[in-house]
Amino acid sequence: MNQPLLGHSAPHPDPLLEDTLAAVETRLSALGEALRARDVAAIDKHSTELHRALARAVDHFSHAAQKGAVPPLLRRRLVSASGQVAAQRESLARAPAALDRAIEVLMPREAPGLYSSLGSADRGLIRGGSVRA
Repeated sequence: MNQPLLGHSAPHPDPLLEDTLAAVETRLSALGEALRARDVAAIDKHSTELHRALARAVDHFSHAAQKGAVPPLLRRRLVSASGQVAAQRESLARAPAALDRAIEVLMPREAPGLYSSLGSADRGLIRGGSVRA
């Protein structure tokens, strides 16, 4: 039986990098659940925890990259987590616009009258016949 030598096998993930990335993935999952549940308190809590986990991950991965010690598997997982963060950010950015549209449908702004009491369109005419520019 030929077993590969440890030095020639695929690099094993650094436990610190693995734990750091696992923490980011856990926080991403928790934030995703909070977003689906629309739990504002949980969203706030998990987004803060995710921010901290991402800061740690950037720090640890930067140090590891300087040494050339980031295994491809961890790089792919980090890229995947980064994509998930971007997707959640985009989803959160779109939420206010959707809310604004829903509010507009439910409570439309009062449409200005098409005609003034004088019978013509009210377009900023000042009483007395003069127009301010």
